[in-house]
Amino acid sequence: MTTFLFLTCSLHARNLDVIIVRGAEGAEEYGKKFTAQVEAWAAACSKAGFAPEVLRGENTTAELQTRLSKAQSERSLWLVLIGHGTFDGREAKFNAEGPDFDAKQLTSWLAPLKQEIVVIHGASASGGFVRPLAGKGRIIITATKGPDEVFYARFGEHFAEAIGGLGDADIDQDKQVSLLEAFRHASQAAALFYENEGRLATEHALIEDNGDGVATRREALEAPPTEAKLDGERASQLVLVLSDEEKKLTDEQRTKRDALELELKKLKEQRGTLGEETYYTKLEKLLRQLSEVYGSSRPAT
Repeated sequence: MTTFLFLTCSLHARNLDVIIVRGAEGAEEYGKKFTAQVEAWAAACSKAGFAPEVLRGENTTAELQTRLSKAQSERSLWLVLIGHGTFDGREAKFNAEGPDFDAKQLTSWLAPLKQEIVVIHGASASGGFVRPLAGKGRIIITATKGPDEVFYARFGEHFAEAIGGLGDADIDQDKQVSLLEAFRHASQAAALFYENEGRLATEHALIEDNGDGVATRREALEAPPTEAKLDGERASQLVLVLSDEEKKLTDEQRTKRDALELELKKLKEQRGTLGEETYYTKLEKLLRQLSEVYGSSRPAT
């Protein structure tokens, strides 16, 4: 019997859809873990003011394809995959309750979509989805560094816990947890599990958000800065459960603010080649624009 949960996802002042795919459990103990993750995500979405769409059952793969074909271009999309994955030496697959789907299929379903897309794939073998899915306007987060890490992955459990605003995951203490912070927290928590158990780690999470198809591990993000273009810049700006301060901004204001902050960071990197006068002229312009964004969020007096 097919079970298909479809809850309309609406969020005041935010153009965001969250779709959760719950895969085949394989064994009861994993089913309980997957259910807990779905519930954690649902609770986080509830705190954000909406309900996610949850897909499961023997028609999951077909339903997901249909749902993605109807995605609204003006709405950002977060796709969360919870379950097991496999790798047959050629293709990495997500194990749905009915027919599985692989990285190539998911890539083809997402290809027509032009909005910003976040894929959080917490299953084993999920690393095999990074390169096919990566691209401009995409953030790809996986529990493993490749398709050959096929044992049960714990990363998704910790990510689901963190994304709702877990205090321990809020690295910059801004009263909210970004995708990057949730990634770093979950990756470290998974690593600590194997360390404390005295076991060889069988999962190494990745994040890819600059579109080059080359993902980054947490350890690289926490190392001293290098000239290499690491991932995480865009993921640091995206949050599911907004702080009270963030709620004062509209989606449009946040988008403009985020773009200006990226410009500001690039400008600071170019300071040595621009010359002081040019640098400060450009800096003043960007700071004025940022001030206008925040100023427009305040109520009129």
